[in-house]
Amino acid sequence: MDLNLDTLKREILDYLDSAEFAVFHSSPGGLEGLPMVLWDTEHHPDYQMFLEVAKRSGIKLVLFATREFERTDVDELLAQLEECDLTREEQREFESRLRELRIFEGVTCSLELAFDYHSRLYVYEVQPDWYDEFLSVEEEVVSRLAAEDDTDEGDTLPGYFSKN
Repeated sequence: MDLNLDTLKREILDYLDSAEFAVFHSSPGGLEGLPMVLWDTEHHPDYQMFLEVAKRSGIKLVLFATREFERTDVDELLAQLEECDLTREEQREFESRLRELRIFEGVTCSLELAFDYHSRLYVYEVQPDWYDEFLSVEEEVVSRLAAEDDTDEGDTLPGYFSKN
């Protein structure tokens, strides 16, 4: 879904305040590696439904995190792209896709709400379609780099070394 997360961010913060939740401003992506259950935002995008579940469960504290898309996100990916062994056409296609995403610099690209219930985090997470496109390009570039690393390692015989 192509959302304006900047507007949604303000709306959610106002709602959290009016519903008298305590808000803990956490770091985006800080929940990775923890046991969590993700809310189905595709079929149930209403954050108020998610927060109603928290309220009915007796939750008072909600984690809130957002992330802005930064110039360095694109710059770092372009630098990684330089390390890939790509044809001229592939290189241009990736660069073009990334240039198109520069218009979103400074825009909120990820929003997370979460609450803890019986040692499990329940998470509401949304990101716009354009950020999904960025993540797709990033995944393609990283997989290309990994594939090249695998072929580079295949040039030597494992377990053999020179005693010179």
